Amino acid sequence: MDGFITTCDLLTHPALIIREFGVRCYLRCLNRTFLSKRKVTFLECIRGECTRGR
Repeated sequence: MDGFITTCDLLTHPALIIREFGVRCYLRCLNRTFLSKRKVTFLECIRGECTRGR
């Protein structure tokens, strides 16, 4: 595992991502994956807006 978000991962495990990080984070990850010109790590994707107020 390279630590990179892949389209396959996002499309095959949406329930896990949504359950653990929320819908907003999932949509942000999809957006970054499809619009970024470089590979994006999961930590870069969830940093900031996708942290829950736990």
